[in-house]
Amino acid sequence: MDLLIYLAIFAVLMVVGSVVGSALERSHYRSIIEREHRYAPTPVSSTRHVPGSATAPATHLVMGSAVISVDYFKQFVAGLRMIVGGRVSTYESLVDRARREALLRMREQASDMGANLVLNVRIETSSVAKGRSDRQGSIGSVEVLAHGTAIVPQANG
Repeated sequence: MDLLIYLAIFAVLMVVGSVVGSALERSHYRSIIEREHRYAPTPVSSTRHVPGSATAPATHLVMGSAVISVDYFKQFVAGLRMIVGGRVSTYESLVDRARREALLRMREQASDMGANLVLNVRIETSSVAKGRSDRQGSIGSVEVLAHGTAIVPQANG
């Protein structure tokens, strides 16, 4: 009987975690989409050279960083998926959100300084282990750093 109570509590917590985690993820995606539209006029590119520039523009290093944590429900589902192999879509959304958030923060910084373009954009990703050191492969959160060169047009005169 005690085992059934513990299983019921576990199931309820998993359902609550799933519902709350999904709602927070949807909210974050809505925020990302709205800000992507707002900063669309500041394009980013991995190219290293300013296209068609006759004068040397002002340049500044810009960067954006985001750390997104995985919830326990997604970690549980990913653990089950790793048993049989295949795509771990719960972690894919985690990395996607972190990457898009880091790029947005970089574009926001560039836009605030008057840049009309960000070149030589690079993205670096790292996982942040959570928990005991003997749990190899345990992902607690992912950090993404996006950095590039903001091109600020110089006023003629």
